[in-house]
Amino acid sequence: MSNSASILTFIIVSFALALILIMKKDSLPSGVKRPLALLALVMIAFSFGLIMYSFFGLS
Repeated sequence: MSNSASILTFIIVSFALALILIMKKDSLPSGVKRPLALLALVMIAFSFGLIMYSFFGLS
């Protein structure tokens, strides 16, 4: 698998995790909500960094 395909896969997975957490926030146990939300936040921030790196790496 190429590097750009791996980056795209990670971006899709991180945004999907965040979307699932938002949609299922009422059914998650309270002890699990905060760690999963922090994990999703870190993954989204890293995905944003990868998007910027890919964007500026094109030129």
